[in-house]
Amino acid sequence: MIKLTSFAFKEGETIPQKYTCDDRDLSPPLTWTGVPPGTESLVLIADDPDAPVGTWVHWVVFDLPPQMAELTEGKGVVGVNGINSWRRQGYGGPCPPPGKPHQYFFKLYALDILLGLEAGASKVDVESAMQGHILAQGQLMGMYGR
Repeated sequence: MIKLTSFAFKEGETIPQKYTCDDRDLSPPLTWTGVPPGTESLVLIADDPDAPVGTWVHWVVFDLPPQMAELTEGKGVVGVNGINSWRRQGYGGPCPPPGKPHQYFFKLYALDILLGLEAGASKVDVESAMQGHILAQGQLMGMYGR
């Protein structure tokens, strides 16, 4: 099992505003351990299942090198960016409507293949390509509300 953490927030805690659309909209720093031997690539997917229109995709990054153990704060990423629900590549931070705080899940997958998809692939495309190739996974959930 992969252990995914952030020094910006702990499991179940509030995601700091600078990682949201209400501020700088930076991607949060993430670190992980437990990537198993035989991993050929990593995939990171961040989404919000509490969105009123259905699960909102905030970030899709795939074909990350298996030796990576962190993503630093900010928008630059080594890997291939998929498309988010705003129809943009890269990170889009929490931006919920006023009301109850939403849950944001950051999920990291270790795969036994390199996906080789084109930049701009959707979460559905990435998840479909991953089927049968997941060696391990981990997640970190943060909250944010307005």
